[in-house]
Amino acid sequence: MKAMKAMKTMKTLLTGGTVVSMDPAVGDLARGDVLIEDGVIAEVAERIDAPDAEVIDATDRIVMPGFVDNHRHTWQTAFRGVGADWTFPQWAVAMHGTVKPHYQPEDVYAGTLLGRLEALHSGVTTMLDWYHVAQTPEHEDAAVAALRDAPGRSIFCLGAGWGTPDPVDAAVRRVRADLPDSGMVTMAWGLRGPEATGMDTVARELKLAAELGLRTSLHVDIVTGAIADLREHGLLRDTTTFVHGNGLSDDELRMLADAGSSLSISPDVELKMGFGRPMTGRALAAGLRPTLSIDDVPSAGGDMFSTMRTAFAVQRGLDGGLRSRDLLAFATVDAAASCGLDARTGSITPGKDADIILLRADDLTVFPVTGPAATIVSAGHPGLVDTVLVAGRVVKRDGALVDMDLPTLRARLVASRDRIAAAAGIPLDGTWCPQPDPQ
Repeated sequence: MKAMKAMKTMKTLLTGGTVVSMDPAVGDLARGDVLIEDGVIAEVAERIDAPDAEVIDATDRIVMPGFVDNHRHTWQTAFRGVGADWTFPQWAVAMHGTVKPHYQPEDVYAGTLLGRLEALHSGVTTMLDWYHVAQTPEHEDAAVAALRDAPGRSIFCLGAGWGTPDPVDAAVRRVRADLPDSGMVTMAWGLRGPEATGMDTVARELKLAAELGLRTSLHVDIVTGAIADLREHGLLRDTTTFVHGNGLSDDELRMLADAGSSLSISPDVELKMGFGRPMTGRALAAGLRPTLSIDDVPSAGGDMFSTMRTAFAVQRGLDGGLRSRDLLAFATVDAAASCGLDARTGSITPGKDADIILLRADDLTVFPVTGPAATIVSAGHPGLVDTVLVAGRVVKRDGALVDMDLPTLRARLVASRDRIAAAAGIPLDGTWCPQPDPQ
């Protein structure tokens, strides 16, 4: 019997771009090439000879790793912009108390899919979807199906039983059985925290998370003392990302650093909703590498460019700290590490998956690009995102997502929004002003 013919290696060459690798060992290249083989970065150099590769001309493009957003509630995408003027209590009443009870699985699917595509469109190649519209298994399955239908690297962070102390072990085990670590959609567990469930429940759930090999994420908005309490009970883990944390003391930030935990900062939402200033500077001073996330689009923009710019401007205004490359690290390599994916993504490094974006350097809003990192952070915007690759697959080319029927998906999302609004009895003319419970 003749030996089977070896499968041909698929090669792609990104050529002639300005490479911002976010890997100190690779460095930056004013003019460089990136060779991709079977979805993995094979080589980064000033010039690469690969005559058998598909060529993507990166002339007048900045070539950098895709952004990593480690905390976004995509189920709310249909209500984009309605909460721009709201405080956190108003948002909670609106999203959780008013519209969430009317969400059907098809609404979760539409919001999650369009939200994930928006993220890809703006250069977010890896996204953690912090799901807390938990109602039925069908709702959970709809969110997972939407993430699978979007051609990105996604983490379904299951916030089962949100707002209740109810046992959620069965739901977590069920979803975990369907989401192994080998696929493009993987799983994390969104913990409810000791305030909602009690410390004993947190301990039991962290034990189950370890058993199932799941990283965890936990909101600690403006509660003081929460981290100290968790440490006292031996519950700080290097596999947990704490979200917001604006009320944490410097000592508590050092506790997180000592435990190897991660911190996710959503500067636009935190400032607008009344949480307080973003914790970038204080986190760094405590030895903790902060990361950046979007949070929700009813209240803030859904792109990482504006998120970086807000965090940068606030910290510079406070103490003159941070440099533009710090912000790029928070949104790429540091965020990838917080998701346990730093061996696979977050930098343009040989051996990592080719999660790469090409930004237009000839666009008049950034031209001429003298300092790439500084330009991206100070003036970048989603309109610059020309090409997006995820694991070497081109999912956006020449400014447009590939093989996506956006008109149909847009119509589906608008129909979802209108149905929910009608069922909840809320206006969509900009006048909705939810009133939080005075208690």
